[in-house]
Amino acid sequence: MKLSARNQLKGKVININKGAVNSIVSIDIGGGNIITATISCAAVEELNLKVGSDAYAVIKATNVMVGIDE
Repeated sequence: MKLSARNQLKGKVININKGAVNSIVSIDIGGGNIITATISCAAVEELNLKVGSDAYAVIKATNVMVGIDE
């Protein structure tokens, strides 16, 4: 897989919460870090994603938000 996105984080799918149209996919990227993404149910099927599958979280954003603890 070759992509222009710089942030490609490999991990394992730990949960797929399927809805009517979209699914919420959680990927454990190690170090106690979990990335969660909302993708279409069709994409879950096309990628043959299942809990335990290896997958990449690819982050390509034009905006970044910064937050602090209060």
